[in-house]
Amino acid sequence: MAESDKVFAGSVPEIYDSYLVPLIFESFASDLARRVAAAKPEHVLETAAGSGAVTRALASLLGEHARYVVSDLNPPMLDRARSRQAPDARIEWRQADALDLPFGDASFDAVCCQFGVMFFPDRVAGYREARRVLKPGGRFLFNTWDGIEHNDFARIVTEAAGTVFPDDPPRFMARTPHGYHDVGQIEADLRQAGFSAVNIATIEETSSASDPRIPAIAFCQGTPLRNEIEARDPEGLERTTDRAAAAIAAAHGEGPVAGKIRGHVVLASG
Repeated sequence: MAESDKVFAGSVPEIYDSYLVPLIFESFASDLARRVAAAKPEHVLETAAGSGAVTRALASLLGEHARYVVSDLNPPMLDRARSRQAPDARIEWRQADALDLPFGDASFDAVCCQFGVMFFPDRVAGYREARRVLKPGGRFLFNTWDGIEHNDFARIVTEAAGTVFPDDPPRFMARTPHGYHDVGQIEADLRQAGFSAVNIATIEETSSASDPRIPAIAFCQGTPLRNEIEARDPEGLERTTDRAAAAIAAAHGEGPVAGKIRGHVVLASG
């Protein structure tokens, strides 16, 4: 993973939250929140919370006496999440590294992470930290995207960006968000971290938008793909966004568009 893959700054958090979250994250966030809440946990930690898609879904499902710590390594994303959440005495906002959590052993009934483990520079270390802060019998739930070939808009945008920069195609989407999809590897990493029970389900959803430019903006301007584009050409962002929108329109039509998205949902315990 390139260092720039972790940079969510400037206007990226707002565009990410306004465009990308409704496009691909909300349905998976609702699903993950339901799975976390099903065990009625009293103490919950969310790592790599991003702009708070799971936080908004989960807070309303937790009990009135629950303690919910929402954390992210990136302050601008955490600020965005906090700004979108109604005041709630149960929620504590913390900047925290998922690989070095500032919490004691056996502190939480559940740890959850929405599409964040792909960004961990050492996933086994991150999983060990999640296991360390879990109480006996606690549950670690997270999701990760399937391969880019199973996620239509991400694939089309990546291919379109490659036509703008054929000598050095930007590969952020394939490399990082969609680069950790082998379920055998995911299970092996969790077991290496000490989890004894691992269950992985693959879920396919439909991503939809009112016009092709919305997913083009979402991926080109609301993710670290933007960093790669601007590093190659400081004036190339709009040109790449236009090329991506045209490619989506060619594949899915000029009006409302819909594409496949697919990810894995993981439950680890023990």
